[in-house]
Amino acid sequence: MLFPFIIYGPIRSRRLGISLGVNLMPTNAKICTFDCVYCECGWNQPVLHPKLPTRSQVKLSLEHQLSTMQAAGEAMPDVITFSGNGEPTLHPDFLGVIQETCALRDQYCPNAKVSVLSNSTQLGRKDVVEALLLCDNRILKLDSAIDTTMQLIDKPVNQHLTVAQIVQWLSLFEGNFTLQTCFLRGEYEGRVIDNTNPEELSAWYQIVDILHPKQVMIYVIDRATPLQTLSKVPAEEMEAIAAPLREKGIDVIVSA
Repeated sequence: MLFPFIIYGPIRSRRLGISLGVNLMPTNAKICTFDCVYCECGWNQPVLHPKLPTRSQVKLSLEHQLSTMQAAGEAMPDVITFSGNGEPTLHPDFLGVIQETCALRDQYCPNAKVSVLSNSTQLGRKDVVEALLLCDNRILKLDSAIDTTMQLIDKPVNQHLTVAQIVQWLSLFEGNFTLQTCFLRGEYEGRVIDNTNPEELSAWYQIVDILHPKQVMIYVIDRATPLQTLSKVPAEEMEAIAAPLREKGIDVIVSA
């Protein structure tokens, strides 16, 4: 499923409320530094000359949508969410886009939050970190605390990427972010996928303790995935995963 527009929605998000989506990637192709086995946008496809929306196009599209909703007396969004057809922080003018989005939010819907769903792979860029610090919600992915499982689930384009590197980048936010993890089971190319077993959870809890994020968001697959052998983790197991963190006073959102 690809998003055919720069601005899409508003839609009711399981985790964020009424969300107006912003897609900074092409409208006809997915571009991402991960190729996650559960991605609703499908597998990465080679794109010779990807056409990303310009900063001005994003601003004009967002302002048009917000002004139209306001004029029609519609409920304004709870959140403006950067997600779309791939990794939003790959946009070369991500910082400028976020600056202008925050200004439009202040003008049209000051109670709305600006949120970014990111796979954490671009946090080595100072401009990306600066942009994320302007946002209300930095929702940053870590699907496994074990390298082999992270590589299997997320299939990073940079095969040298490690969990330790991601954790180092995440620590830059000093806990002021939401850690997002998708829990799933299945099989890929003859290898078992399961980031819910005791070894996985033990390592993941240790990372959560190190990073101490202000919020943890855990969820299960909810839409069609490119890999057909995946299965949904039952809701009661997701609540059991959340329980030890809640006992420590960590805010945990479970979408199961």
